[in-house]
Amino acid sequence: MHGQLEDQANTPTVAAEVDLNDPALYLNRELSWLEFNQRVLAEAHDPRNLLLDRLKFLAITASNLDEFHGKRVGWLRRSMRADPRGTTVDGLTFAEQLDLVLRRCFAMAREMDDCWRDELQPRLAERGIRVVAFASLDQAARETLSAYFERAIFPVLTPLVVDPAHPFPFISGGSLSLAFTVRHPESGQDRFARLKVPQNRPRFVDAGENRFVLLEDLIEAHAHMLFPGMEVTERQCLRVIRSAEMGSPGEEADDLLELIENQMRRRRLAEAVTLAVSPALSPSRLELLLEELELAEGDVYVSDGMLGLADLMQLATLPIPDLSVPASVPAVPSVFASTVDSASFFAAIRDHEILVHHPYESFDKTVAAFIDEAASDPAVLAIKQTMYRTSPDSPILESLIDASGRGKQVAVLVELTARFDEANNIEWARKLEDAGVHVAYGNPDQKIHSKICLVVREESAGVTLYAHVGTGNYNSRTARLYTDLGLFTADPGICSDLLRVFNHLTGFSGRLEAHDLLVAPTTLRPRLEQLIRREMANARAGRPAGITFKVNALEDREFTRLLYEASMAGVKVQLVVRGICRLRPGLAGLSENVRVVSVIGRFLEHSRIYCFANGGDPEYYISSADIMKRNLDERIEVAAPIRRPEHKALLADLLDVLMNDRRQGWELVDSTWTRDETDGGLGTHLTLLGRAPFS
Repeated sequence: MHGQLEDQANTPTVAAEVDLNDPALYLNRELSWLEFNQRVLAEAHDPRNLLLDRLKFLAITASNLDEFHGKRVGWLRRSMRADPRGTTVDGLTFAEQLDLVLRRCFAMAREMDDCWRDELQPRLAERGIRVVAFASLDQAARETLSAYFERAIFPVLTPLVVDPAHPFPFISGGSLSLAFTVRHPESGQDRFARLKVPQNRPRFVDAGENRFVLLEDLIEAHAHMLFPGMEVTERQCLRVIRSAEMGSPGEEADDLLELIENQMRRRRLAEAVTLAVSPALSPSRLELLLEELELAEGDVYVSDGMLGLADLMQLATLPIPDLSVPASVPAVPSVFASTVDSASFFAAIRDHEILVHHPYESFDKTVAAFIDEAASDPAVLAIKQTMYRTSPDSPILESLIDASGRGKQVAVLVELTARFDEANNIEWARKLEDAGVHVAYGNPDQKIHSKICLVVREESAGVTLYAHVGTGNYNSRTARLYTDLGLFTADPGICSDLLRVFNHLTGFSGRLEAHDLLVAPTTLRPRLEQLIRREMANARAGRPAGITFKVNALEDREFTRLLYEASMAGVKVQLVVRGICRLRPGLAGLSENVRVVSVIGRFLEHSRIYCFANGGDPEYYISSADIMKRNLDERIEVAAPIRRPEHKALLADLLDVLMNDRRQGWELVDSTWTRDETDGGLGTHLTLLGRAPFS
């Protein structure tokens, strides 16, 4: 049994008349997200996974936790200062949440340390992969690494001492630092010095024979070169996590791109939220750091091992075939594999809609090919596309630049405020503009989160529109790891709606109208609510009724409340939720008709599906939107209907596999997540890999 939210408010006693305003009915958002990361960490513990895959899950857990500190701990601190008595929908004050969150984060960090030291590192050693101390190496290996240090590390290092002439150095967020206490041998005077461990050098230095030395260990072993003639009396590793918030996205600015660049600079200098040290600091040094970082002792995590476990990904990707699951080769749907030129490519989409499922089916041979064919096809007049997150070497954006060079009208809606991708998006925005692409940034108060592309093509019958509506980013790299769906269509209703969406984003209009698509922030929430109430009416009338959602998060209070109402009306509610879930399933008289599962494994579940039984004629949508207030009310989102019977059957089968996964699937009952720790089955991801191609 895993993941009980023991610090959440007590489980309510459900009476005949349920007060759906009772805060105890709603799980805390922050603690619920930490439960998700606990499920990822469980994969690192799980002996059913191969060794390097377990190491990969540990690295992902650490990376996730760093991001959580930056995003949510910083947000809680600011919220607490702004409204000391304020609460969220679960009834906890910001101060209570911060206390619970920090305790839970530090407990998880301790478990991660133990997992590395006691489980994974010894097993790696058994397989001949060892992380060793520099001092333990034989003389030849030490000489080789010393030469490497002098050649490739030493010139990069900059020790910064603290004394009356040198102020306390700025410690950047997420970086690893070495803190030295350096003593003058004659005067006995001590100085504090900080050294940033370079992030552009491998954290694990190859010492030969599958032996690795930590970079900070190598640096410490050569401290005499950094402080010649001095005595190093104390050494610790430090990591500071700083807030990731950049201020109000609606801040006034004449140039949104310039505003985001300024905010990124401010993020670098943002307040510190946590400090990790290894080993413990002396009281005087700790006092100095806390004063300079404006932190309290309760914000400090003391480790007895290596800091920055996300860097274990370097070892997790070692090319040792029998220690990790082999990379899968995505299938190419036959409808695309059989096309011979642009005309046949677009004819295939015009003949019937095509639904693809990544990474089981190739992103490059479907989505990237769609845009590449449009760029090179002389009959294509225009391409319109959104860009939320993309890879630094994006073939899609290169195709759009090529299309512009061929004289096509190309418009790209770039979301500059996609968190942690701002720099990459700004760089691409400038490249696109330099190539003559029409670049727009949208409304700073509404993120452009939809994943849509529209191609305008001149054909013998007249101008024809072709569209792609997806659940995931136009990113070739993440498309190999994230599960996402994409619909290719020439349906006039959907394409006309997308044209309205693009005109709304690039032009100046009031309400965003659509007829076939559901769009946020106008029609998505009310239509989904209407469809849920229809299921409730069907259940009361004895007709087939059911709701199945697959989302990354169920955070919105009003939707959670409505799903409680649906359960009480007799509607069977099935939810596949990867991360945050506010709903407490399995409570008698309230949510006994609700099942919530979470599938964690080889791929990151990212697609969103909304299914309604509709009296026996199921209705399906795929979308970029989660059930979160920000997606429903504060972003531009799109949900596309899935109409072809064979596509509905494929989605029904997918949801059934997810809901009944006994290998990768976790189930939430009330506030506790559990899974079968003994099942040796394939799980969702291997099952679906065996069935590809999907379409």
